[in-house]
Amino acid sequence: MRIVLAFLATAGLLSGPALAAETAAQVELAIGGDAEIKTVTYDCEGIPSFAVQYINAAPNFLAIIPVQDETYIFTTVLSASGARYASGNFVWWTKGPNADWYDLTQGEDAPPVFSCSEHNQTP
Repeated sequence: MRIVLAFLATAGLLSGPALAAETAAQVELAIGGDAEIKTVTYDCEGIPSFAVQYINAAPNFLAIIPVQDETYIFTTVLSASGARYASGNFVWWTKGPNADWYDLTQGEDAPPVFSCSEHNQTP
């Protein structure tokens, strides 16, 4: 199975204005065996909702997260509970239907930058 990830990233992030530079990127993964691709939409505090694409194909577990005009590719890292993903200085930590976004530059004990819950489409 081949998975192609294509995205447009704009320089900038949650802190400060976006720069004018944009980069288009494409990553192709060849995955053997069983693979699962799952998309989950999250409602978050203080930012617009967004959809995370999870790619689960042992030993690779990825989360593709578009947040405020940026797209990040996270990979799983060791966690005591839940699923913890890291990308540069950011951590996306899911526990059940909840998820938190951390900026490691704010300190080890800093609260999440924002918290989210899976979007519930039940009327």
